[in-house]
Amino acid sequence: MRGELCRSAIEAIGETPLVELARITRNLEGRILAKLENLNPGYSKKDRIARQIIEDAEAAKALRPGQTVVELTSGNTGTGLAIVCGILGYPFVAVMSRGNSQERARMMAALGAEVVLVEQLPGSVRGQVSGGDLERVERETQRIVKERQAFRADQFHLAGNFRAHYLHTAPEILRQSKSPIDAFCDFAGTGGTFGGCAAAFKEANPATRCYVVEPEGAAVLAGQPARHPNHRVQGGGYSMPQLKFIKPELVDGYLQVSDDEAIHAARRLAKEEGIFAGFSSGANLAAALQLLAGPQRGKTVAIIICDSGLKYLTTDLWK
Repeated sequence: MRGELCRSAIEAIGETPLVELARITRNLEGRILAKLENLNPGYSKKDRIARQIIEDAEAAKALRPGQTVVELTSGNTGTGLAIVCGILGYPFVAVMSRGNSQERARMMAALGAEVVLVEQLPGSVRGQVSGGDLERVERETQRIVKERQAFRADQFHLAGNFRAHYLHTAPEILRQSKSPIDAFCDFAGTGGTFGGCAAAFKEANPATRCYVVEPEGAAVLAGQPARHPNHRVQGGGYSMPQLKFIKPELVDGYLQVSDDEAIHAARRLAKEEGIFAGFSSGANLAAALQLLAGPQRGKTVAIIICDSGLKYLTTDLWK
């Protein structure tokens, strides 16, 4: 719990601030509330799932003392796992595409992780990780898990991903907002944030509308063809048509955001609200602005600030 003495950085995960984006919305009808997950110890929302997955595995005795933990990552889950595993004494191997930003790999290594970088497909562009690139990372992850008899902290399938946001993120938002959440939108990576938060929001108020955000040209969850799989929004939009944690009954609509819209919105967050965030946070803001201009005009929309802009200083986000 924030505000109390923590026995380790693990206990500093969560209870992040909720901020109203009053400057960005000053000439609009409605409100946007932003959950600052960039203020977790590893600077992203993925610290939550790292903690939940490892704690769940320990409780189920699926993870042996000192056993190696392995997971594929775009960098944020790996950073969270590096923190949690380092404190609890589990060796951690992060497997990541070379297409992701250099800062993420360096941060994981600094936190004690062994970082394995996987080459992209021929023709792929650095900074644009496609579903095909992710398939290469998945194959290498499976090989390492088998070779080292490791525990796979599988963020795409383990319930801890969903549970972290269902049990903690969404309830925190509901408590902090002190008013109803009319809508929630979230950029889809693994789908755990959307699924966990949407389930909790709808339990609290079935009228809350929840929207999946995807990159323009790669909106496969919305049933569209992947015309632009090599988009620039890192950490999601992998052109995977099915994600375990995104249940149809939780989805009220789909929104698409272009690369330029995500980048422009991230820069607005920094300049107008003092919130230094990454591509996917920009995508969430851009989608929320779409909602206030359309079906949620005059309403309150909640979004997640997924990670810190510090992780993208070598990308064109800040050039």
